[in-house]
Amino acid sequence: MLRLSKLTDYATVILSFMAKHDTDVHAAMEIASVTGIALPTVSKILKLLVNAKVLISTRGAKGGYTLARAPEKITVANVIGALEGPIALTECSISLQACEQASGCDIRGNWSLINQAIHNALESVTIADMIKPNHAQDQDWKQEFLIPVASLYR
Repeated sequence: MLRLSKLTDYATVILSFMAKHDTDVHAAMEIASVTGIALPTVSKILKLLVNAKVLISTRGAKGGYTLARAPEKITVANVIGALEGPIALTECSISLQACEQASGCDIRGNWSLINQAIHNALESVTIADMIKPNHAQDQDWKQEFLIPVASLYR
């Protein structure tokens, strides 16, 4: 099973809150209070998002955090990259040196296709999309979707 860390999940909650109030400057304490995420965790996530240039930090009495760009320009892939590192399903998706089997592996290229499909899907969803009302809750949450392999070669 592919699973993201709680920090990445919390980061999307934080960014979704900030996107709803896009023009405001937000203090870590305010974000913690509104989201229900512990202040030390919020502070850690905010620092990682600033380092990844997803957020801008301003010091001072009227300081705080703002989105570095419009919610429509911040993708879920950006958030995952900031918190988890490069999106990769297998070690060889990042580096051939990390895999002992790389020299004799005939399927490495196929893992790249899968990795690219997932990356493209995550790049296609933005924080703006995350704050839209979810009508899928009324339906079965397990929805099937197809990504044609041929589309990956474009």
